[in-house]
Amino acid sequence: MMKSQITLLATIIIVSSPVVAFSNTENDQTGFSAQRGKEIWNEQFSTSSQSRSCATCHTDDPRKPGKHASTGKPIKPMAPSINANRLTDQRKIEKWFKRNCKWTIGRECTDQEKGNVLEFLKNI
Repeated sequence: MMKSQITLLATIIIVSSPVVAFSNTENDQTGFSAQRGKEIWNEQFSTSSQSRSCATCHTDDPRKPGKHASTGKPIKPMAPSINANRLTDQRKIEKWFKRNCKWTIGRECTDQEKGNVLEFLKNI
């Protein structure tokens, strides 16, 4: 799917607080689920010889600082309730979802997965 098609499917809106989120235009009946986002966050994915999750670098509590598993570089908390600058820039969100999904899951995340994870993060 081309980026322009993804943009059409996942219209970006500003929700309560300055957090950017995806609106679910593919499946308006079910919407996004913070619970499913939490499950995705903690799910272990096997890529190559390693098993990873979002929590591998970002911790199981996104309100806490994390550390990149390979480089050791510190990562500020992901929860907007702790880090007001988190999830406010659409371009950064797209960049990091693309990079981190490929590294963690072994593929790009779907719009539904992104929306669920963002719903989880904004509700912490």
